[in-house]
Amino acid sequence: MNISNLLEKSMQDHDHLCPRQILGVRIGMAGMKALGFDEPPTKKRLLVITETDGCFVDGVIAATNCTVGHRTLRVEDYGKVAATFVDVKTGRAVRVTPGLDIREHACLYAQDEPRHYFAQMQAYQVMPDQEMISVQEVMLNVPIGQIVSRPGVRVNCDVCGEEIMNEREVRQHGITLCLSCAQGGYYHLPSSKVRLKSCEIDLMLDSCFVEQ
Repeated sequence: MNISNLLEKSMQDHDHLCPRQILGVRIGMAGMKALGFDEPPTKKRLLVITETDGCFVDGVIAATNCTVGHRTLRVEDYGKVAATFVDVKTGRAVRVTPGLDIREHACLYAQDEPRHYFAQMQAYQVMPDQEMISVQEVMLNVPIGQIVSRPGVRVNCDVCGEEIMNEREVRQHGITLCLSCAQGGYYHLPSSKVRLKSCEIDLMLDSCFVEQ
């Protein structure tokens, strides 16, 4: 793969190129290489889990062709420039990260550029993989089949009534709950509605115990 073409592809949704886009492209290329892919595989063979969002992810997408829309890209936002690449067929996974001293090391590859930002821009395009990237075999905490799920599987939450796709429901004491109703989500309802929802869940659970 030609890095110049991939960087140009990454810039399509931006008005400039930045160091994190370049890191995304380089990490995307390294992740595929570690799994034995010379180019993006077809038929959703590759799953990428990034640990941040933003420009870095655009670089990863440009290199791998993995996207959220195709369900081949997931974001677990840990605020880290890192990504895990999974061969969906074999289950093998590798986590790829930039070196801890990559910014300082970049100066050696752009000695004529005193501005750190632009030195990184230059260096990240030419630094050898072994000097800028770390690849580590990892094991997923959730089986790949559970992450990918099955197409067309839908159920409704017994509390809020909303549809749940991709087997993301939780079963508790015989009732089906979405993650928000079961565990709390990234949002919350006004306090009065929270109390009503809690009471509704308690009543359903009490009913299950009575039936048993």
